[in-house]
This record gives sequence, C-alpha cells and structure tokens, in this order.
Amino acid sequence: MARSPGKARPASGSDKPLLAVLRGERRDPPPMWLMRQAGRYLPEYRKLREHKGSFLDLVYDSDAAAEVTLQPLERFAFDAAILFSDILIVPFAIGQNLSFVAGEGPRLTPSLASADLDSLTPSLTRLEPVYETVRKVKARLSPEVALIGFAGAPWTVATYMVAGQASRDQAEPRRLAYSDPERFSAIVERIEAVTFDYLSGQIEAGAEVIQLFDSWAGSLAPEQFERWVIAPTARLVDRLNAEYPHVPLIGFPKGAGSKLRSYVERTGVDCVGLDETVDPAWAHRELPPGFPVQGNLDPLALLAGGDRMRDSVRRIIDALRDRPHIFNLGHGILPDTPIGNVEQLVALVKGAE
Repeated sequence: MARSPGKARPASGSDKPLLAVLRGERRDPPPMWLMRQAGRYLPEYRKLREHKGSFLDLVYDSDAAAEVTLQPLERFAFDAAILFSDILIVPFAIGQNLSFVAGEGPRLTPSLASADLDSLTPSLTRLEPVYETVRKVKARLSPEVALIGFAGAPWTVATYMVAGQASRDQAEPRRLAYSDPERFSAIVERIEAVTFDYLSGQIEAGAEVIQLFDSWAGSLAPEQFERWVIAPTARLVDRLNAEYPHVPLIGFPKGAGSKLRSYVERTGVDCVGLDETVDPAWAHRELPPGFPVQGNLDPLALLAGGDRMRDSVRRIIDALRDRPHIFNLGHGILPDTPIGNVEQLVALVKGAE
C-alpha cells in the first residue's frame, strides 16, 4: 500500500536541505530549484545545443547532458540539480520512434491511436545513456546539493504515445480511454513497467529524489483522473517504496486543482508540486498538516520580475510558512526569462533581498 500522507521517510544520513524537507522538516529559508532550470533561458545551454544539433543528440551524449544538468548550479544557489533528459525516453525504450521537429515539438511513431502496442520492439538499452548522465552528474555535484531524477507519469506518457505528439486537450487519448479501456490499460501497464525500470536505474546511478511529471493530469474528468492518474501512480509509488524506501517521490499532477487532496491521500507521494493556478493558502488549508509541498510561482511572474514577482514570492512563502516547503515555479521556466530575474528570485527566496 502507498505511504500515508505526512508520514516521514526514514532518515537518509544526509542534511541536504531539500531532502530534509522531503522527510517532513521545515527549513527557513525554504530550499529551491526550478523546473526546466537546465535549458533554453541560459546562453551556455543555447551554445551547447547549437553545437550538438538535435535535442535527442544532446540527451544521448552523457557528457553534454551532464554539463547541461550542472550549468544552472554554476550560476545560482539552487538546492537541487534535476537530470537533463525528456519524459519521452520511456516510449522510445518501449519501441516507438522518437524525433523532435524544430518549432513543433516531439513526434512518436507509430502512434498507438491506430498501431498495435505489441507491434513495438522494446529496447531498454535506450535508457542506459541516461543512467550514465546521472553517474557523471553525481560525481561532480556539490555535497549540499540533491540530485533529482524524473519520469513522466503513466497518464501523461500515454497521451503522447496514443496521439504521437502533444495535443491541446488530449482528445484522442481521452477518447481511447473511454471507448476501449482495456486497450488503454494495456498501454498504461507497459508504461508503468518500463518507468519502474527507468527510475530504478536512475536511483542506482545516484538519483536521490524522483519527480513524476503528470503534465496533462488536468484534462481528465474526476472518475478518469482516479483511474488513469491516481491508480497507476499509486502502483508505481508502491513498487518504488518497496525497493527504495529512502528515496522520496514528488508528484506533479498539473491542473489537478481540487483533486490534489485525493492525489496526495491515495498515491503515496512524499510531496506534491502545485502549479501556478493553485492558491497556496488553499493548498495549506486543504492538504494534510505537515505534508510537504513544492511550488508555485507563475513562470510569467518570473519573466516579469520586479515588484510583481517580489509580491508573488512573498505571498507564496507566507502562505506555506507553517509546513515543509520547497520553493519552485508552477511549471517550467520560460525560454525568454532574463537571467537577472532568476538572480533576483534566488535572492528573494534566500532572504538576501
């Protein structure tokens, strides 16, 4: 069974601030990292990406991917590094072809809207370069900084596998989940199995925390959310808890809204990420006392900077002052975010401004 919300992890022997919060401690100032902190807003990333060519080539070059993972730590006093990779490495390992089209995003072929899952030829060796990236980052990371591994949660990965690409409302995978739940369930179960292997490999290589990104969780009706977000996540968390009891798990069900409490109570994650639409005061009232939360500055507030950002940061920190809190964005940092705004944000959260 999934771990009860608010139940502390066993002590890991580490005093890293982010790990302490995930064990249920309150730290002031709160530890922080930013989703997509390794990426396009950094000129050094853009330079390396231009040199390497395709996004997938960059992910699969372990030396380059480790460099990208560490780039933001060289500029900012973040409390965690997050592995540079992509959630679609799992369907690539399951057997779909993966490419990234400039200006349009990822493509998976054949899409499972029409193709048979059993027609795919799995290749788990496609996961190995990611483990090597984790090992290289771990060897170079400062001792006070935690290393976060990640994967897409089963529902979100399934939406890409069925549609073959991102979609605005996930209509095609949602339609398949209603019309042929047995077939959709088989897809989700395959994703669960490979995701467990993938996250196990990251942990064995040195990841100390895992985040599950459920970027499209908000597109589902409540009963579908229970079936395709909560249930698969809970099964995956149960397996990871049994195998790696010292490794905390952060769930990020973007768009879940009022379903967040059920997600926390039933999946067994150790911390929940709040997207920017969630009122942190509401989250503090509604979520179990002492349960760690992560978030949730609007990436556009960071883009704007100045007084607007300062007010938003203070409101979030004040609302979550009485519970374990990891400061983060409500979603990924935007590519045109000024470096100076990130510097201001770090100073605000760390109490230097």
